[in-house]
Order: sequence, then structure tokens, then C-alpha cells
Amino acid sequence: MGKMLIAVLVAGFGLAGAATAGLLSATRPVIAILANDLFVGEAEGHLNGAGTLAIHSQKNPGLTCLGQFTSSAELGGSGQLRCSDGATAKFHFQRLSVYRGHGAGEFTRGSMSFSYGLTAEEAAPYLKLPRGKRLAYNGTELELVDVQEGRTQAQLTEFNSEGRTKSRADRNWQDGVKTAVIEQQ
Repeated sequence: MGKMLIAVLVAGFGLAGAATAGLLSATRPVIAILANDLFVGEAEGHLNGAGTLAIHSQKNPGLTCLGQFTSSAELGGSGQLRCSDGATAKFHFQRLSVYRGHGAGEFTRGSMSFSYGLTAEEAAPYLKLPRGKRLAYNGTELELVDVQEGRTQAQLTEFNSEGRTKSRADRNWQDGVKTAVIEQQ
């Protein structure tokens, strides 16, 4: 009877440890530009400052990258990434808050910029988009699209918190699907 009680207690402690692991970490979305290609995914950070990230190319979803990072409030963070095609990256980042930030780095095939915990609109100032490209929602996911000729910043579409769009040119609210909002300036 005593051995069975010890086994139940040990199993209970193991489950409690697994249950609290989620309480000591946070997962946030990642938007990254690696060598002019859009990658999206998630980063999971732990209370001790260590974390992991997993992203994939929007153009080629089979191209995935996994990485690790460490961070502190005072120093920001740094990490490394390895992709399924053998490409690698080293990066550094700054926290905007505990759950949000941005960074840059060197990727085997070019430069790297990224944000975590930010919407596409909030990430715009921190991402180095390829010339002539902008980020857009295609109705289901984020993608890089060509900037339309002759289009000005005043003609871009804004979003409000209810997902309705508002033209900056006429400031009239209209129901609609999210459309392009970010372009390289």
C-alpha cells in the first residue's frame, strides 16, 4: 500500500510539473523577412529568458526554420536559426515589452528582420521589406505582394479593432475583408 501511495504521489508531481510549464512560458506570433522572403510562425519564451522559435516560408511552406534564443530585459536577446534547406542565421533583438519585440540578423542568403508579438501593422516599422513589395492579408494569411504603381501612402487601408476597413483618403468606414496595409517607405 505504501509503495502504491508513493507511485501515485510521484505521478501527481510529474503531472503538476507539466501543467505549470505552460504557466511559465508564452507563445507569440513571429513575422520575419529572410533574404527577401516572408516567413511566419511562433516563438515560445520561458520565464528564465530562454526560448524557441519555429517559422516557415509563406512562398514555400516546406521550407521551415527552427531556432533558439536567450533574452533579458536589460540586454535584449540573441539567438540562432537553422532551416530545413541547411541555411542558418544569427540574430539579436530588442524587447518592446515582455511579450513583444523586434530584431535583425544575418542569414546565410542575406539579411534578416523580424518582429514577435506584433500585428503586421505594428511590425511595419521594424521589417525590412524587399523593394517594391508590401505585406498584405489575402483573406486568410499574410503575404508579400507587389506595390501598385502610383499608389500613395494616403490611399492605403487602415483597420479598426472590429476588422472594418477605413480608407485614409476619404475616412469613410466600410465593411470589408482586410486588404494591404503595409508597404516599404
